[in-house]
Amino acid sequence: MSHQEFELTAYCGLYCGDCIRYNSKAVDLAGELWHELRRSQFNKYAEVKSKSVKELEYYDECCRVLETIAELKCTSPCRLGGDGCVPSCKIKKCIKSNGKQGCWQCPKMEKCTKLDFLKPFHGEGPRENLRKIQKHGLSKWARHRGKFYSWSR
Repeated sequence: MSHQEFELTAYCGLYCGDCIRYNSKAVDLAGELWHELRRSQFNKYAEVKSKSVKELEYYDECCRVLETIAELKCTSPCRLGGDGCVPSCKIKKCIKSNGKQGCWQCPKMEKCTKLDFLKPFHGEGPRENLRKIQKHGLSKWARHRGKFYSWSR
């Protein structure tokens, strides 16, 4: 595993390089579109045009969604100081306070409830990845990793 792959391996077993927030053009493009719409004052056009194009009545909501997507951008994996999946991550705090590299080194990993908040997005993926890290080692696990999101399985 390269140094970069190590940095992209989150404490919880997720691989940050597969995350939409960290590694997706969608987040960047949403931000670019939002900025361009503001720059060009498209809101004024949409206001007038909404009289004939009904969908433009939702222009303001669309812009709020684009802005929200853009704000989701993660610029640094949790191992490098980023916020991870949530600010004040209990997993990150636990690992650092126990002097470990990740949950794979913890004997309580299988029953730890700190991983539960990840289930809606990742299902059992993080725990499965943690087992793969235990089996293959931190330097070789990434090629065996599962899908990042539960809907990708």
